[in-house]
Amino acid sequence: MLAEYDHEMGTTRRLLERVPEDKLSWKPHEKSRSLSELATHLGNIPNWAARILTEPFFDLAGAPPIPPPKESRSAILDTFDQSTRQARQLIDRTDAEYTSRWTLKRGGQELFSMPRAAALRSFVLNHVIHHRGQLSVYLRLNDVPVPAIYGPSADEG
Repeated sequence: MLAEYDHEMGTTRRLLERVPEDKLSWKPHEKSRSLSELATHLGNIPNWAARILTEPFFDLAGAPPIPPPKESRSAILDTFDQSTRQARQLIDRTDAEYTSRWTLKRGGQELFSMPRAAALRSFVLNHVIHHRGQLSVYLRLNDVPVPAIYGPSADEG
């Protein structure tokens, strides 16, 4: 899990390093998040690791408010670095800890339950990968070179 986590977070950071300071409010569509909102969200996703790996469940009814978008690339990177560092410290778990159940609830009602390993992959790794894909499109639409992700990009071989 740690090797996969390190790889995905390293790749994500390379994209976040390219977020253009002068385009933070840019949106590809009126229903889309701004570049800053998307990048800030990416920076906060690893915080889910603590909920998944240290609590038996999470109730969406008690979710904290969505944090405001960061106002600079350095603030986005600071948030990402802090959340990924904290999550990484929690990921070194035993098999028994990873196979124990974790539940997502809303207002006390169980939405689903799954092994912690599956929840971590879904809510942290896959969630980051999904939004990182969106960020790569945002960068491309703003003529920012996209780094290699799982192989060469059109900008970098």
